[in-house]
Amino acid sequence: MAKGALRADARRNIEKLRLAAALVFREKGLHAPLDEIAQRAGVSSGTLYNRFGTREALIDAVMPELAAHSLGAVAERALAEPDPWEGFAGYVMGVCELQASDAALNDVISRRYAAEQLTVICRVTEERERRVIERAQHAGLLRADFTREDMLFVFWSTAMLVRHTSGAAPHAWRRSIGFLLDGLRAAAAHPLPAGPLTRDQVEEVMFRLGEVGPI
Repeated sequence: MAKGALRADARRNIEKLRLAAALVFREKGLHAPLDEIAQRAGVSSGTLYNRFGTREALIDAVMPELAAHSLGAVAERALAEPDPWEGFAGYVMGVCELQASDAALNDVISRRYAAEQLTVICRVTEERERRVIERAQHAGLLRADFTREDMLFVFWSTAMLVRHTSGAAPHAWRRSIGFLLDGLRAAAAHPLPAGPLTRDQVEEVMFRLGEVGPI
């Protein structure tokens, strides 16, 4: 009986921690203090570490489902749009809107913090983004030299802008993305002074971004 009660308590604590982590991460980002999550859940910090062990494990318990649902919905809308350019532009704006409205998703999208299951979701997202990009390029509407790796820079830049302007100018990112989208139209394309990043370079950049810590 006592063992069963302990197991029930453990399950309740895990669920309380998951719910609290989702709230705190979405308010403050994936670098939010774990002690605050434990306090919000009404348990000790020791209980949090006993149940999850690491920040990465807690992130993986909370974020993959949320990220998959939110990013998947944006991609589905983009691919369902009859006009390939509107689909591409809608995808970019939709993802940036997630970044502006949800600190946890902003960290996920900009790859600020990696966790095992979350990385799997990001890989799935990459393939959808490629389809959105290629669809607009095949229609002759998106400049042909734009790559999926370039898309990462769009979201990294938006992540920084959102973090630093959310209080003073919460819609500043919309102006930035508006300029960017106009410049990405095939009709506006001019030769670029440098080539796109390779996959290895992207991985190195993401690793270095992860070393920076809270901004």
